[in-house]
Parts: sequence; C-alpha cells; structure tokens
Amino acid sequence: MQIADKYNPQETEQKWYNYWIDNKYFHSTPDDRPPYTIVIPPPNVTGILHMGHMLNNTIQDVLVRRARMQGFNACWVPGTDHASIATEAKVVAKLKEQEISKADIGREEFLKHAWDWTHQYGGTILEQLKKLGCSCDWDRTRFTMEDNLSKSVIKVFVDLYNKGLIYRGYKMINWDPEAKTNISDEEVIFKEQQGKLFYLKYKIQGSEDFVTVATTRPETIFGDVAVCVNPNDERYHALKGKKLIVPIVNREIPIIEDEYVDIEFGTGALKITPAHDLNDYEIGKKHDLPIIDSMDNDANLNDHGLHYAGKNRFVVRKEIVKELDEKGLLLKAEDYTNKVGTSERTGAVIEPKISVQWFLKMATLAKPALDVVMEDEVKFYPEKFKNTYRHWMENVHDWNISRQLWWGQQIPAFYYGTGENDFVVAETIEEALVLAKQKTNNQQLTIVDLRQDEDALDTWFSSWLWPISVFEGILEPNNKDINYYYPTSDLVTGPDIIFFWVARMVMAGLEYRNEIPFKNVYFTGIVRDKQRRKMSKSLGNSPDPIELIDKYGADGVRVGILLSSAAGNDLLFDEDLMLQGRNFATKIWNAFKLTQTWTKDVNIKANDADTQAINWFEQQLAKSILEMEDHFSKFRISDALHVLYKLIWDDFCSWYLEAVKPNYGEAISQEVYDKTISCFEELMKLLHPFMPFLSEEVWHIISDRSIDEALIITQQKKVDGFDEALISKFDFAKEVISGVRNYRQSKGISPREEVEIFTNSSEFANQAVILKLANLREIHFSQKTDKPSFSFLVGATECAIPLSENLDLGEEKEKTEEEIKYLKGFLISVEKKLSNEKFIAGAPQQVVDNELKKQRDAMDKIAILEEKLKTL
Repeated sequence: MQIADKYNPQETEQKWYNYWIDNKYFHSTPDDRPPYTIVIPPPNVTGILHMGHMLNNTIQDVLVRRARMQGFNACWVPGTDHASIATEAKVVAKLKEQEISKADIGREEFLKHAWDWTHQYGGTILEQLKKLGCSCDWDRTRFTMEDNLSKSVIKVFVDLYNKGLIYRGYKMINWDPEAKTNISDEEVIFKEQQGKLFYLKYKIQGSEDFVTVATTRPETIFGDVAVCVNPNDERYHALKGKKLIVPIVNREIPIIEDEYVDIEFGTGALKITPAHDLNDYEIGKKHDLPIIDSMDNDANLNDHGLHYAGKNRFVVRKEIVKELDEKGLLLKAEDYTNKVGTSERTGAVIEPKISVQWFLKMATLAKPALDVVMEDEVKFYPEKFKNTYRHWMENVHDWNISRQLWWGQQIPAFYYGTGENDFVVAETIEEALVLAKQKTNNQQLTIVDLRQDEDALDTWFSSWLWPISVFEGILEPNNKDINYYYPTSDLVTGPDIIFFWVARMVMAGLEYRNEIPFKNVYFTGIVRDKQRRKMSKSLGNSPDPIELIDKYGADGVRVGILLSSAAGNDLLFDEDLMLQGRNFATKIWNAFKLTQTWTKDVNIKANDADTQAINWFEQQLAKSILEMEDHFSKFRISDALHVLYKLIWDDFCSWYLEAVKPNYGEAISQEVYDKTISCFEELMKLLHPFMPFLSEEVWHIISDRSIDEALIITQQKKVDGFDEALISKFDFAKEVISGVRNYRQSKGISPREEVEIFTNSSEFANQAVILKLANLREIHFSQKTDKPSFSFLVGATECAIPLSENLDLGEEKEKTEEEIKYLKGFLISVEKKLSNEKFIAGAPQQVVDNELKKQRDAMDKIAILEEKLKTL
C-alpha cells in the first residue's frame, strides 16, 4: 500500500473508528475467556467533554484496549447520569426564558420538558468520547433514569426501608436556595470568605444594661430564641435567670447555660437560632427551645423578618447593620475571616434549615465497606487515599437521600393521611394500596386516596448501584451478565468523589451481591493550569478538548495528557505536551516510511552489524515489555508510556534502524527487513492502547489484514525474561559510538570523515555496529597513540581518537588545560567532603559511595587528559 508523506489524523481517525464499530470489536458477551470489566464514571447527561474527562477516559481506554490484547474479554460499559440538580436547573432556566414556571405546569409536564432536554443534549459527551477513541461497548450504553435502572433504585429503597435502614426524620439540613433543594454534607464545599463580626447589644429586661453578642449573620436575629453562656463564665453569673431583648425584634428571650460555649470566643455569649445553625439546633433540642424559621426557600426573609420580609438574606445583612447602628444597638464591627458552606453544584451559600427528609443509616453499611479496603480486597492506587477513605468511613453520618426536585427517581412512599406515620413504602402504587389497607384496616381505601411523596432521590442513590444495575443485577440477581462481569476489574475516577461514589458503591456491592464491586481503584489527579489552578469554564483556563483533538490528533492528545499524569498527582496541563504527542506520531510515521523506501534482496545475507542489532533489540523489547507490565500492575500508566516512548524513539528509531539501514544506493537483506517489520509490528501492539488510530493504520499498511487480524484484537507479545548481559554490552557500544559522535560534533568533524580509535581494551562486543555507526576506519585494541588525540572513558575503558590534521593544536591544548583545571577544582571539593569525619559518620553509605565514585572518575579523567596534554 502507498504510504502518504505525512500522517493525517483527520482522515485516519474516523475511518478506523467506523471500522471498529462496524465489526463490533468493542462489543462483549460472556464466553469462556476471563472477563475484564470497567464501568464508566457516568458523566452528567447534559455535560460536555472537559480536560478531566479527557484524562479519565483516556486511562480507561488504555486499560481496556490492553486487556483486549492480552486475551481478556474486555467490556467497558458507557452511560450517563441524570444529574438531578444540574439538569433540573437547566430545564428551569430554559422554561424561565419562555416565561414558564415549574410550579405552574406541574410535575408531569415538567418531566416532559426534562426528557426533551435530555434527548436533545444527552448524547453529546458520549459522541465526544468517540472522537477520543474510547472503545466502549456502545450497545450496553445505560442512563441512570432509564426504566430498568429506575426500577432497581426503587427496589433497593423499598428493601432498605423494610430492613429498617431508611427512615423519615425531622433534622437540620443543608438548603441550597438556588437549586431549591437540600444537599448532603458531602456536597457542601467550605470556602474561606472575608466578612465582618458584628457585636450586637441585647438589652437586659428592665434595665438599660446590655449583653454584647458577636455574630457574623445579623440577619438571623429574627429566629433568636435564647442567648447561651458557659456556666463557668464568671462574667455572666449575675444574669442567671434573667431575660434579654432581641434587637429590633423586641422579643424576650432567656439566658441559658451550656458548656458548649467557648468562653474565649467573641464575648462568650452566643445567640441561639435553632432554625439557622446546626449547633444551635442541637443546643435548642437539649434545652427544649422553640424553633423560629425566618427564611423561605429562596433565602428571603419571611413574615418573621418584619419589615424585611421578602428581601434576600444578604441584602438584609447590609440594611439591618445600618438600622442597628442608627438605633445604638451595634457596638462595633470587625473584619473576620470564616469558612462558609457552599453548594458543590450551584456555588450558592448554604442555608441551614429544619426539614423533614429521608435518611439512610450508614454505620452498619460502612463497617464491612471499610474492612475490604483496609485489608486490600479493594486496592487503592495511590495507596495514600486509604487514609482519606478510612477517616470518612469511621466518622460517617446518615445519608440524606431525599431532594426537593422532580427530575430523579420519585421516593416510593405513599401517604394516606396527615399523621406523621400515615404512609407506606412500596415499589408501585398498587402494592402501596395493599399495604395501606393492611396498616389502616380500612378496606375502603382506593388509589385515589394515596399521594406519593413529592421528593426525588439523590442522584448518588442511583449511581451507587451502577456496577450492579448496568448488568441488571438488582432486578435479575442471577442473570448471565452479572454473574460473568461482576465484580468489575478496575475503576478509574477522581479522588473528589471518593465519598459520593466510591465508598457507596463498595457498600452497595457488599449489601446486594455480598461481593466487592471492583478489585482496583485508580485515582487520577486533577488537571490544573501552569498556575496550579483547577481547570474550569468559569476561570476560562480550560481548553476545548475537541479543538485540541482537531489540532493535534486524538493520538497526540492522548499521549500528551498521559505523559505527565502520575497516579494520584495533579496534572499540570501544558499544550506543548500535545505537540510532543503529535511529534511522536510523526516520528513513528517517518520511521515506518523509511523502511518502505528500502530495496529488499533475498540474496543478501544479514551482516554482523545487522545480527548484533537484531539480537540486542529483541532483548531490549523483552525488557521493556516486562517493565511496562510492572508499571501497569501498579497503575503507573504514565511510566509505562515513558518506557514505550523511549523504546520507540531512542532504541528503535535512533539505534536499531540506524544499525540495519543499508548504505545509500544499496539493498537490504530480505531477512533483515522481515525482522525489522516484525519488530515494528510488536511495537504497534504495545503502542495500540495509547495511540489506537496511528497504530491500526500502520498495521494495515504493513500487510493486508482480514477482519480477524485487526490490531485491536491482536494479542500482545508475552515474554518470560531477557538477556541483561547482552543489553549491557550493547549499551557499552552505544557509549563508544556517542563518544566518537561527540568528538565530531565538538571539533566540527564531518560524520562522513572516517576516524580510528586506540583503546586499552582487548576487544569490543558489537564491534560491527560500532564500526558502522561511529564510521570508524579501524579499532586498535590494547594500543596507545602518541599522536595528539581526543580521549574519553567508557567505564574503565579508555578510548582515544587521533585528532584531525585540520585542528588548531594550540586551541586544543588550551581547552584541555581548562578542562584539567576544572576537574582538579571539582576533585578538591569532593576530597574535602570525604575528609570530613562528620560527613563520613553521618551520611548514608550510598551517599558516601557516590562521592567515592566521583573521586575515582575525576582522577581517571584527569590522568587521561594529562596524557593527552603530553601529546599536544
């Protein structure tokens, strides 16, 4: 096949992706091969590809493609998450543009709009993953809101409720006033904010005296029900039993005592607002205080806010401070830095709120899920994340699983009355009616009398079942797929969802399959810019991955992003890495193109240089394969790529091809050519997981391949060991050649000009390769030269090249003297260190040995240069 002058990713990528899809190479069904399974961390259905997705999915694809080429039945299940908060917010915003209110159209009509939105935008990110080359089994694509996955969620809810693990409770929750829903503790992000600490005057009833109370939130005084002091605080002993007047509100409240109050903080007097602070809520329960909720769901003041009713909490904060000051009720205001809880999804400042919600008890689920990670049944890479996991699992709170949203699985609780416990939990309303009749002993109840809970379940309550539900393991616990593919093999995800998702999947797996959901978890780092800022659309520092693919090719982008992504460490994105990836593709293409220009001759036998190069490269290849396997076993994907990069760029292109390349105008031995192409094929097998498009293209140019011979399903070479001595001898040859090349370069000698070497060695291994690549006329073994020469050491072997007659010997003498002077100065500094008894006694032996080696090397080099100086 004719090979193009330049590799064209745009032409190649779509061609081969279509070929892979058409021939169902990505599709997996259970068979007698060992399975290798990955479930994709489902991106938001409304999302588009960003740099984090790019890194995460490239790693997954490398693992899946490699497994496929190692004899595994590889199955990568794709899909998307309904993303309740994010999607509902987008649909609400779209309706608002059309002047339509969610509340006005009702649940059923709203869900039609949500499904329309999902169908319109839902497939975008999956289509973008195809451009990256992701080899997902697209026939298995799942969506967390599709019928069977929703049925799985509901079934699990009912089961956990019946086990006594799910309950309905009246608790303080985290209210997101922008999304109009509560969120779990894990979804609250604490951010440092500069604010003020306001010192307010609470007058003592029947007196002109006052107690000063410090607060960062003066807008919450409308919900104040007490002021609390520490019983050990002598400043307030005289006030025991007295009442205070809430500023502006003019309501009487008691002074109470509790050791919770920090005597040292603020004034030692704490306003208690149970409806708007978690700690205040706990104190309120303990002291049986009333609860006054002064804010609505939009975080605007309600009627309790008096003349501020209808105004936003932050507007009120500014205005009330002004009123307090005018009325002489503000003592002072100080600059204050505190951590404010914000919503992970919307960024809105969280408003603590008392609410009836649904909770899942976590303690009993957490214990076995902690054990399997601590005992390495589920292995974390890097291992450091085990401590993070352990800390959370040992301090786990009950999971708030209800959300005040419509987009999501509707909670299967059905109410038949107004009492606190007038409800039943069932998978369908028909089953609920049966239960309600039993519970009430009222056979006259009908479906019309039942009202389903309005709330939807937390998105994570569907995705925690993902490794099971994608294989129908909840609805059909013994089906062929779940029994074959579960537990899955590896999970690739970010450490930021270790609690949201990873921990909960382990819990669900143990609860519903009595098995771990995956064997390994690989935590990627966060993609950051050069200033170490997390890449985000809001900062404008995140490039469009699709534009990068168009510019550098998918293979170039994959290599670029992997070269700097060590496991668990943040990746500092640099577009130059993409350029490096594209240059690597060009290097491979040009190397292959070079081999296709050679004329083959069956009558020519392999010469000594050819044989030495072939023997060496076969061992170097075997060594690299084993190194890559070791890196993959430890999830050091970037390190594995670096090994392959060096093998191709340095070992194969720079050394092997140069060693076997025929002289200009001459033919190459057919035998050597065939060996070279065989090596190239092995390299393409290793390269394919990283650069699937380029490698498949070259594979098919090398030879016409049938559908059963495509590279994507070709098995990688397996090796048991390698000849280290043979590699070491060739490394020696490379150093000799590099020494000669250094001489030519430093002295301006043409590569075509033959030179000779004098050496104290009796022989050189790989002599034929040295003669050819160093362009040597002759090697004089066990001989010295009296001529002025360029000398260098390879280990203990001395090499001397007589200087060209064209060189200026005076200049050479001056350079040699400067080099001797430098080395003697360096030697003095080393010997000074070695003569220091404290250094010798305190330094590790390896450090001392390194210094001794520096001493020997410097002395050897000085001796050679002084001999050279004599000849000059």
